[in-house]
Amino acid sequence: MTGGIDNRPPAIALMGPTASGKTDLAIALAGRFPLGLVSADSALVYRGLDIGSAKPDAGTLAVHPHELVDIREPDQPFSAGDFRTEALAAMARIHAAGKVPLLVGGTGLYFRALTRGLAELPVAQPALRQALSARGGREGWPALHAELARLDPVAATRIRPTDPQRIQRALEVCLSTGQPLSVLQAQSSQRPPWRLLKLVLLPADRAQLHRRIARRFDIMLAAGFLDEVRRLRADPRLAGRPDLPALRAVGYRQAWSHLDGQTDTDGFRQQAIEATRQLAKRQLTWFRGERDAFALDPLAADPLPAAVRYVEAFLGDRSE
Repeated sequence: MTGGIDNRPPAIALMGPTASGKTDLAIALAGRFPLGLVSADSALVYRGLDIGSAKPDAGTLAVHPHELVDIREPDQPFSAGDFRTEALAAMARIHAAGKVPLLVGGTGLYFRALTRGLAELPVAQPALRQALSARGGREGWPALHAELARLDPVAATRIRPTDPQRIQRALEVCLSTGQPLSVLQAQSSQRPPWRLLKLVLLPADRAQLHRRIARRFDIMLAAGFLDEVRRLRADPRLAGRPDLPALRAVGYRQAWSHLDGQTDTDGFRQQAIEATRQLAKRQLTWFRGERDAFALDPLAADPLPAAVRYVEAFLGDRSE
């Protein structure tokens, strides 16, 4: 649409890497505007993943409820498609209540699914999936990642060699359709049903962000993170299933290995902090690609005043 009035209802997306202060900023904005919060974080959907996911505590959620928090058990799947369906429904409820949805989180794929839609991909093929899983166990997932790099180099750059679920799915699509997953995904571009303001927290000082990550992880440890993982390990639904998406979340994967005796305490801490830093690096790369977003550096200055100005202008301006 060029010029004229955009009659789509307004919504706000607040994105950024881990430990950048997204939740605090979202809550501060909700204290100033009629906003309803929606989590866009792949770990917060799971019950029992509280400390290690930096989930807002019960007191905070009582005052500032977040949609899409604690809506799945840790053994249940939750895809980007599931997020799109659930988020659109939550946003409609918030709008019906006279508020503006504010989506807050760091899972870039969720925001992409919401704003661009999802490609029509083939349904899972159990025989092919089983064969790929067997090959992954036999040859190692880095070898299958190398095969993916030949078939779909674009997808391979987005998927880590240690991410069996996404490697398997990308290869499954390539082998069953004869087309790269990245090509099919690029073909899906739907105009979102919401007029969206995008705010992105982009810390420029990487060293300072790293210090925040380490400090926050130590706070998690002091709060009983390892006890939380011990409770998850005691859940019979999760026994012998460390590759579940919930348990592969950063921090949880390293804690699970540590409790298996694979690392000492110091090694576990360093591995978890490094994995979180790598996550933040990937998130920064992803969110820098949001060309139509307003960037805020939360480490250089309090981002709230600028965010308030953007929201005020957005909610007062219905033209594109």
